Amino acid sequence: MVIHICELFNPHKDAAYPAHKGQGFRRMFSMKLILVTGGGGFLGYAIVRLLRFCGDNVRVLCRGDYSKLQILGAETVRGDIADRAIVNKAAQGCDAIVHTAAKVGVWGSYRDYYRTNVTGTIHLLDACRDFGITRFVYTSSPSVAYGPEGAAGSDESLPVPSRHVTAYSATKAEAERLVLAANGPQLATCALRPHLIWGPEDNHLVPRIVARARAGRLRIIGDGQNLIDSIYIDNAAYAHLLALNRLAPGMPLAGRVYFLSQGEPLPAAVLINRIVAAAGLPPVRQHISVKSALIAGAICEIVYRLCGIAAEPPLTRFLAHQLSSPHWFNIGAAQRDLGYRPLVSIDEGMDRLAAWFRAPVKTT
Repeated sequence: MVIHICELFNPHKDAAYPAHKGQGFRRMFSMKLILVTGGGGFLGYAIVRLLRFCGDNVRVLCRGDYSKLQILGAETVRGDIADRAIVNKAAQGCDAIVHTAAKVGVWGSYRDYYRTNVTGTIHLLDACRDFGITRFVYTSSPSVAYGPEGAAGSDESLPVPSRHVTAYSATKAEAERLVLAANGPQLATCALRPHLIWGPEDNHLVPRIVARARAGRLRIIGDGQNLIDSIYIDNAAYAHLLALNRLAPGMPLAGRVYFLSQGEPLPAAVLINRIVAAAGLPPVRQHISVKSALIAGAICEIVYRLCGIAAEPPLTRFLAHQLSSPHWFNIGAAQRDLGYRPLVSIDEGMDRLAAWFRAPVKTT
């Protein structure tokens, strides 16, 4: 199958069913049916859209009912990934799995994170063995591999710490370990670590930044010069397809993990203010010291725990470290083994984000 993958990144065309398919992307291994977990989410939906654009048959395992998936022509299985019977129903008959579903955030009980992020992954890996599924691409997180000090130009040799600050990073690290350990002659696995995915339809990073900016509660922590990597949504989805396309037992990426980003780290203050500007808001100029942010985060955590508040605090120590430490990575391995390069630049991505904010009706 040959398609012109870059057409997907033209916002003025129907990404699901283009009128023209030219040169640009060769599928190395044929697949009759691909399961995408979390296909109703931000990244999962972008992957489903791209797979359908390629002409692949897609089945989605998700909790909700998403009309946008039906429009794309994707089959849907609704249910909890921690339910083994539901996972078996979704996986049976598939050739490959792209596993994006996860419980995200920096707050909540370890048990809840473990149930989704670890138990759900175990069920999927078991299903691969039971049904003869041969390819498994896992969406991990860079947060599994660094501590409060962050990372500056690190590659995949960066060791995974023995302890993690949040239940999210701890359970994602365990799931990543299980995925890589499952790699073998019958099942090829790999893990991708995209850092700070953003773009139109984002329901996590961008809305939080913009909401706080609109309320006048957004501050730059420290001097804002710490470099931070990010990745535009379509580039993250594209990287998953590249991995799926090249993944097979014995291939270079089998059993390996890869950092993903734009390859263009920006100072934290610049990245935040570019997102704020895309929403049509004035730049954030107020700063708070790292020490003050850590103290405020600790107080918020204590208050929320004592009061039994389930919602995530407005600031935590983890978030204070995230926003004040460097987080950028060497993506040379992804460039070499996946053939990855960003197809949408930061400038183009910000233009698309601004156009999305200006649209009278937001697509979700």
